[in-house]
Amino acid sequence: MTDTNIDLEAIQTVVDRVTSWQDGATEGTVEDELQKGFSEVGIEVPHDQMTALAEAIQSRHGAVDAAEVLGR
Repeated sequence: MTDTNIDLEAIQTVVDRVTSWQDGATEGTVEDELQKGFSEVGIEVPHDQMTALAEAIQSRHGAVDAAEVLGR
């Protein structure tokens, strides 16, 4: 498994966790929680990608496919 796949799995895990308990939170709160989660798993996600993930979580109110949002 490549680092990209590992990172994508880690990103998806964090996105799933934040999605499950952030319904109704502001985008800033969602971004903060994503950042905390990424820090906990030891990966860095560029700000523009984190913003895209936060917007997807806010707008979809359900499952978010990180690979789709990030175009991977």
